[in-house]
Amino acid sequence: MFGKSFLGMIAGVLTVVGALNWGLIGIGVFMNRDLNVVRMVVGTVPAAEAVVYILVGLGAVVVLFESMKR
Repeated sequence: MFGKSFLGMIAGVLTVVGALNWGLIGIGVFMNRDLNVVRMVVGTVPAAEAVVYILVGLGAVVVLFESMKR
């Protein structure tokens, strides 16, 4: 799907999850609701939320580099 390596697959999943979360955040703005799934899952612990966002960002970098290798 996103890469044949295990790291590529994990990175792809993280990237899709991040993109879906951003889409829901955008929809939530128009609905006047907080649809941040990451915040819903990890609670209001800023450090945990930051770790998830960092992992999503690193996943996107891996997907980018793997797509450039092809």
